Amino acid sequence: MKRIGLLGGSFNPAHGGHRAISLFAIRALGLDEVWWLVSPGNPLKDPATMAPLPARLASAAKQARGAPIRPTAIEAKLGTRYTADTLKALKRRYPRHQFIWLMGADNLLQFDEWKDWRGIARTVPIAVIARPGYNHAARAAPAMGWLRRFVRPAGQVRNWTTWRPPALVLLRFVPDPHSATRIRQADPLWHRRASLRVSSPRRHAL
Repeated sequence: MKRIGLLGGSFNPAHGGHRAISLFAIRALGLDEVWWLVSPGNPLKDPATMAPLPARLASAAKQARGAPIRPTAIEAKLGTRYTADTLKALKRRYPRHQFIWLMGADNLLQFDEWKDWRGIARTVPIAVIARPGYNHAARAAPAMGWLRRFVRPAGQVRNWTTWRPPALVLLRFVPDPHSATRIRQADPLWHRRASLRVSSPRRHAL
């Protein structure tokens, strides 16, 4: 059985921070791969600020090059818009894979706004990865009022495949200062220059 980390997001654009978090998660959790779920459209973000999916997928492919990271737009193929539905579909499609959901501490702040967020927690274990300026606030996030009872010690993180969801672990690493927001501010037309070719199509197909 493959041990797969799932990192969802807009990747608008993908950057070194996404790669750093993923490589850290691979080491910390003993993963075979991290799949980047490049969202067709994030319900919590303004569609007007979103670059076209092919450009975002191409930026993800560029950042993932040479690493056990698999960028994919599988949500567009599955026809799912919400993470809760995507996780159920992936578990049906890949019954021999073991999945863990990866999220930054900033996402934990708004986790209670996600559709069926408790259902997400009941479907797969969750690893929350530290980001600067968010850690204390994340621990006080509304969702943590319910999730706190399911927090597992970071020292047991390698045993995540034996955890029965809900299960959440908080991980710390030396963060990368990049952010998609800063990149868009510095280069608003990045997606027009992004290559629309995704190298090695076999690798990115799921």
